Amino acid sequence: MKTRLAALLAAGLAVWPVAAQQPAEADALWHMFETPPDDARPMVRWWWFGPAVTAAEIDREIAAMKAGGFGGFEVQPTYPLAPDGAPSDLKNLPYLSPPFLTALRHAGDTARASGMRFDVTLGSGWPFGGPHVSVTQAAADVWMVQVAIPARATRVPLAPLGPGERRLAAFVDGARVALGDDGIALRPTASPRTALLFVAGRTGQQVKRAAVGAEGFVIDHVSAAAVTNHLQAVGDRLLSAFAGGPAPYAMFSDSLEAYGSSWTDDLPTEFRRRRGYDLLDHLPALFTDGPESAGVRYDWARTLSELVDERYLRPITAWAHAHGTRFRAQVYGFPPPTLSSNALVDLPEGEGADWRQFTSSRWASSAAHLYGRPVVSSETWTWLHSPAWAATPLDMKVEADRHFLQGINQLVGHGWPYSPPGIAEPGWAFYAAAALNDHNPWFAAMPAVTRYLQRVSAMLRQGVPDSGVAVYLPTEDAFAGMQPARASANEAIRARLGPDLVGQVLDAGQTFDFIDAQAILAGKLTARVLVLPELTRIDPAAYSAIAAWVRRGGMVVATGHAPSVGGGLREGPTASRAVTALSGSLLRGGRGRIVATAELATTLRGLMTPAMALAAPDPAIGIVHRRLPNADIYFVANTAPRSIDTSARFSGDNGRGQWWDPLTGERAAAGVGPIALRLAPYQSKLLVFARGGAAPEEPGAAQPSLDLSTGWRTQALSSSAQPPQPGRSWTDLPELAHYSGAVRYSRRFVLPATRSPRERLLVDFGKDAATPQNPENRPRAALLAPVRDAAVVRVNGVLAGTVWAPPWRLDITRLVRPGDNRIEVTAMNTALAELSGRPPRDHRLLTMRYGERFQDQDTAANTPTPAGLLGHIRLFRQPVARSAPANGQPEDQP
Repeated sequence: MKTRLAALLAAGLAVWPVAAQQPAEADALWHMFETPPDDARPMVRWWWFGPAVTAAEIDREIAAMKAGGFGGFEVQPTYPLAPDGAPSDLKNLPYLSPPFLTALRHAGDTARASGMRFDVTLGSGWPFGGPHVSVTQAAADVWMVQVAIPARATRVPLAPLGPGERRLAAFVDGARVALGDDGIALRPTASPRTALLFVAGRTGQQVKRAAVGAEGFVIDHVSAAAVTNHLQAVGDRLLSAFAGGPAPYAMFSDSLEAYGSSWTDDLPTEFRRRRGYDLLDHLPALFTDGPESAGVRYDWARTLSELVDERYLRPITAWAHAHGTRFRAQVYGFPPPTLSSNALVDLPEGEGADWRQFTSSRWASSAAHLYGRPVVSSETWTWLHSPAWAATPLDMKVEADRHFLQGINQLVGHGWPYSPPGIAEPGWAFYAAAALNDHNPWFAAMPAVTRYLQRVSAMLRQGVPDSGVAVYLPTEDAFAGMQPARASANEAIRARLGPDLVGQVLDAGQTFDFIDAQAILAGKLTARVLVLPELTRIDPAAYSAIAAWVRRGGMVVATGHAPSVGGGLREGPTASRAVTALSGSLLRGGRGRIVATAELATTLRGLMTPAMALAAPDPAIGIVHRRLPNADIYFVANTAPRSIDTSARFSGDNGRGQWWDPLTGERAAAGVGPIALRLAPYQSKLLVFARGGAAPEEPGAAQPSLDLSTGWRTQALSSSAQPPQPGRSWTDLPELAHYSGAVRYSRRFVLPATRSPRERLLVDFGKDAATPQNPENRPRAALLAPVRDAAVVRVNGVLAGTVWAPPWRLDITRLVRPGDNRIEVTAMNTALAELSGRPPRDHRLLTMRYGERFQDQDTAANTPTPAGLLGHIRLFRQPVARSAPANGQPEDQP
């Protein structure tokens, strides 16, 4: 066992207690739930602006991250926010300069001393690039120029070429013609014509949001020379900061956003070697529709995708391993990786919170499930409730849950803005991401938020995913329809899957993964049902493997129609005949069928037992199902701003179900038979079926017993103005309209001398109400909450907990006493009120010095929002009883 563990660590793989290593009894799981491991904590992207960082502030901010419950950070040097000397001691450290590397080393040393994970972005800004990238190694593209040919012309002059450009081919009347250095020689005709000229050149894209000294061209991601040069000029330089000590935990690549990237200098040579014909003879097919267009585009896109794998992902992973670290990457974008490209990196990462659509989050988690990556991360909160300081703890939960529902179990939050001392509060912030640092007025609630996220992340790493359905991605159709201007597989796939398919699978009560041809050929198809979503083209070898899987008991459901085309231009007719024959044998027998997309949910329910069968369909309820040898874990989330009261049956029900609440750390018996689902707006819980364990309490209905809505003393902690009583927002008062901070509410209450030992006492802060979704359709909670935006509660001088999400209740049973009691509630809002009282920052001098590298987003939304305790506050009594198993006896022992 020690040898295996050492081998895993040496290979750079995260070691997690998966099914065979984790005891499945309820007590063992419960202990892990109560005290989840530190590496399940969320991380943050740490924006280093300029970078203008100092050792003292680095230490202070790392300590604040740890105090807030974050488990680590990823350093991303990005654009400056002030010229040198503003404030007077500010100094932008040029990227990769000795002072910058010293600061980076200091951050790594401090992180390790603090027990925190430390990742570094393999560049500044994105995509990778910088001043080391010559025009001959810059991102490349190909374009078509239409050249008018006058009647009787014998020669067509051509415009001179720019840097990094070369003419590829020219076509007149559908035929390729010779290209000379001075133009195209032609036989004259009586009528004017048009020549199609094809030129390979450079996109000219510059690194976005670059730090000082990191400006330059984006690299050609499919050029071996360009990637090698970047690793030597940037990667080796970054890691030189850690000479003699441990390397960062991982090096990171953001999503490939090399827009227009569609070529590389030796693409024609590689194409001919791989596809068996000359792409230059068929260039019009890339840009114009014709009989051979789909086949040529498929071959071109497939070649480009193979080069991304071979020249970008594989070499960087090998480089990372050679330097004692790992490669964490968002494997999607331009140019086009595939889902299975994620298998080439150590730590796949996604983004996108829309759990009922195709997203890169489920793309990454599916690949992680298929290829045995136990931890899969997502970029989270990037556009959360813009502008930068508007996000609330509940907003964080709403989006995080939607990532969890897609199989994500490691959050990388965007983000933590570094802010030097002397900057007016709330300090610096990124132009378009949530600001989650300790300058945020409600940061005192962050430990409670991160504890929730840590518990869910840890539980979603247990066992293995139970994905009964696989959805075949239409990668081949995406390739066949792709053109150079938008060479992205994941973008094309999103459009081809349509708006309803993912929802249909989820409405069938199933959990699922995406899969592609490469994964099927690698033997990764283990689901019980495979969905083919309106495919026209499919890889013939993968289709044959699907047929063999069906013979072993699998089932295929095609929506709309069966695939009928296979392969690229050369093998197309033969491959298509094979595909058509396979469709006939697969989909007209007992193990396959063709249905409309709208009928998919009904069909799947008829073919297999749902993981969760709701009493009545509700698209707001989502689940994740994890299987252990002797246990089943379900993460159940209400994604809507309304309460849900229904019931459901679960496939893993063993009669011993328990609800575990990651928000409160409490558990309760779930009952037997159809299990009641009573979820407040945006509430989520874990449903655990396991052997043994102490019997949890079974709560009864809570009843109000004492009204606490009046009689409070109020105090603004950083203002002399008098806040109002609960029930009214302090920003309604002119003197507190621009107050961002905390207000303390305190009062006394009296309890009877005697009360039942089998009851809980709960402070209830009132009900919430739904509000219309935000018009910009960015992630946020659509609730009028009774606590704005979080509150820390103390009873008799002892911390009782934090209230920041529905159902807005807190158990204070262990802290109260007969007779006189004191409750103190410190409510905190966002920074918007303070920001609304001042004009936006003036970046005029900054722009004149460095050029415009960003535009602050949505600053017009910096307006005061409701703040404080806004609901009807009451004390509730809730009877509880020890749960009993089916034989009616209390279950106190395994």
